[in-house]
Amino acid sequence: MMEDNRLKNKTILIVDDEEDILRLLSMRLEASGYDVVAAESGEQALVQVSLKRPAVVITDLRMEGMDGMALFNAIHKVNSALPVIILTAHGTIPDAIEATKQGVFSYLTKPFDSKQLLTQIEKALSISSNTHADDDYEDNPSEWRSEVISRSPVMEELLSQAALVAKGDASVFIHGESGTGKELLAKAIHKASSRRDHPFIAVNCAAIPEHLLESELFGHTKGAFTGAASSYEGLFQAAHKGSIFLDEIGDMPLTLQVKLLRVLQERQVRPVGSTKSVDVDVRIISATHCDIDKEMNLGNFREDLYYRLNVVNLELPRLTDRRQDIPLLANHFLEDLVKRQKKKVKAFAPEAMEMLMTAPWPGNIRQLKNVVEQSFALCTTPIIPARLVLKALRGKSGEIMPLTEAKRRFEHDYLLKLLQLTSGNVSQAARLANRNRTEFYKLLHRHHLNPAEFKLARSRTVQETEKTEPSQKPQVALV
Repeated sequence: MMEDNRLKNKTILIVDDEEDILRLLSMRLEASGYDVVAAESGEQALVQVSLKRPAVVITDLRMEGMDGMALFNAIHKVNSALPVIILTAHGTIPDAIEATKQGVFSYLTKPFDSKQLLTQIEKALSISSNTHADDDYEDNPSEWRSEVISRSPVMEELLSQAALVAKGDASVFIHGESGTGKELLAKAIHKASSRRDHPFIAVNCAAIPEHLLESELFGHTKGAFTGAASSYEGLFQAAHKGSIFLDEIGDMPLTLQVKLLRVLQERQVRPVGSTKSVDVDVRIISATHCDIDKEMNLGNFREDLYYRLNVVNLELPRLTDRRQDIPLLANHFLEDLVKRQKKKVKAFAPEAMEMLMTAPWPGNIRQLKNVVEQSFALCTTPIIPARLVLKALRGKSGEIMPLTEAKRRFEHDYLLKLLQLTSGNVSQAARLANRNRTEFYKLLHRHHLNPAEFKLARSRTVQETEKTEPSQKPQVALV
C-alpha cells in the first residue's frame, strides 16, 4: 500500500521494446493504484508524453531506435520537471550512473525489485510538478491556475515550473513579449503559494511618472513634498506577507533601482520624508518585455539588482508558439462578451477560426482579445464570419508552413501540433497542411501518430472537467 493516497491514480508512462517487460511493469504498477500508459519505443513515448502528461516516466536504457537517454533528453526539452527513471542491465550500470549526473531521477537494474521500484516512483512523485501546488487545493486542484487558458505542452511545462517555484519564496523574473500574460502568470504563482491569503499587488513601473514612483512604492509622510496632504504607506507595505508584481521593471529609473536593491537586501522600506524604516515581508515577482541583458550592457539597469530579482527565470511563450490554445482563448473571450453584452453570437465560422489559428499575432493574446472584441462588435449574425476577422486583423492573416516546405527534422512536431490543434480531425489537419487524406495518413504512420488518441484525449479532458465543474461549461484551463 502507498503511504500517501494523493499519489494514487497518477499516470506512469513505461517505455520498453520488450513486450514481456511492459506487461510485467503494467501489472505491478496497476496493482499499486497507478494509471499506466505503455509505449514500445522512444518515438511512441514522446507522443504519449504530450497526450497523457504522465507524472513519471520509466524507460529502458537500451532500445532500438531512440534509446532511453535520447528519450530523456527529448522529454526534458519539453518538460524539465518530469522525473525519468531508467531501467538498465548490469553491464550498462556505468552508463546509468552517468545518466543520473545529467538529470535522470534514478536508475534500477534488471531484474528489478518491485518494492524498490515503487519506492523510487513515490519519491519521484513527491517532487513531481504534478503533485506540488495541488496538494494545498484538494477541493479544487486547478484553482491556482484557473485564469490561465491553455492545453499546449509548452504552457503546461511553464505552469509546472511556476507551481514548483511557488512552493518556495524566491524572487521570480518573468520575461515575455507584450501581451503574453505576464501578470496572469504572476498572479497564478501567488495563488499557488503559502501567501495566497494575503494581498497580490501589481504595479506597472512604466505607467507611473518617475517623480511619483518612489512614494507609490515605498510610501511618504505628510508634508514630504508638495501635495502630500497626508501620510501614505505605499504598495510594499500594502503587500505585506503577500506578493508584489513589478511589471516592466526594465523601465525603472536607476535612482530608484538603488533603493529597490536596498529593500531586497534589508527587507525594509523607508517612506519618502521619514527617518525610520519599516519591516516588510513581501515576495517580489518582476517582469519585462525588453532585452534586460542589453539594458545592463548599456548601463540602464543595475546588474546586482538583476541577480537579486532573477533568482528564478520563467519565459512566457509567444501566442504563435502555442497555437493549440488559440481556439480556447478565442472562445473564452467570445463567451465572456456574450455574457456581458447579452448579444446572440454563438461561435466563429470554421473559416474564421482557421484564420485566427494561422494569423501571425505580433501583439500576442492581447491582440487576439482585441480582434475577438472587434469582430463581435461588428457581427450581426449568430456566427462570426471570416470577413470580420480579416478586417480586425487588418488583412494580415498568416499561414501555417506547408509540409512541402518544412524541414524533415521539424516534421514530427509539425504533425503533432496539427493533431493537437484539430483534436485529431484528420480532414481539417490535412487541409491546413495542404495534403490529401491518403498522403497525410502515410505521414502520420511514419511518425507513429494515431489521430484517435488525440480525439480520446480531448474527450477525456472534457469529461474530467464536467465531473469537477458540473455546473459550468467544460473548459481545459483558464489564461
